[in-house]
Amino acid sequence: MENQIKLSHIQVIAFDADDTLWANEPYFRETEDKFCVLMEDYLPQHSSMHELFKTEIQNLPLYGYGIKAFILSMIETILRVSNHTVHPLVISKAIAFGKEMMDKPIELLEGVEEVLETLKGSYRLVVATKGDLLDQERKLKKSGLSDYFHHIEIMSDKQVGDYQKLIKHLDCQPQNFLMLGNSLKSDVLPVLEMGGYAAHIPYHITWEHEQIDHQVSHENFLEIANIRDILSYLTLLNIS
Repeated sequence: MENQIKLSHIQVIAFDADDTLWANEPYFRETEDKFCVLMEDYLPQHSSMHELFKTEIQNLPLYGYGIKAFILSMIETILRVSNHTVHPLVISKAIAFGKEMMDKPIELLEGVEEVLETLKGSYRLVVATKGDLLDQERKLKKSGLSDYFHHIEIMSDKQVGDYQKLIKHLDCQPQNFLMLGNSLKSDVLPVLEMGGYAAHIPYHITWEHEQIDHQVSHENFLEIANIRDILSYLTLLNIS
């Protein structure tokens, strides 16, 4: 197989966590559906979904990402939509939905453990993920993957500056850094902008906030179908 991009200088490989290492977004979609049913006395389901998303986006600068932020946004949406007339039981149910999400098992995605096992020892492997600190630490522990990683970075956001801080901490130059993830907006574009390499691994569900309306074309960009595909770009040059 002849590859257009040569990754012979890669030293650090960073992985997004949610929907790259393990399933995450389906649990949010499942809970959103339950939330919309819960709100049927006040709004049609599609309207409840829109109102919840609007609240989440407004709250991102305050709460960041993760399940706890999602719970607070559900509560705020319930209060606003009901004009503060809702029975407390409805709020209790929304909180229970969030707690159920935190108790979900960790479902590793196909090929993840095989890839980490193959790359271990040849590269510094890093988790670079957004979200709530406690929740992401809990998921990582439950995943059984912690021992593969040289460093865990749980970021409040994934902008260019956030990645620059990460590689500075790792004493790594942009051209020696490869990021793998399911979000073009968070895992790919900022890394390309700072001069690193990025591989997009599409997931079948993507949160609306993480979607972009244009194609990515860049000399340091890879589009791969499965996490295993990255091995064909690395094993040719780096791994014996």
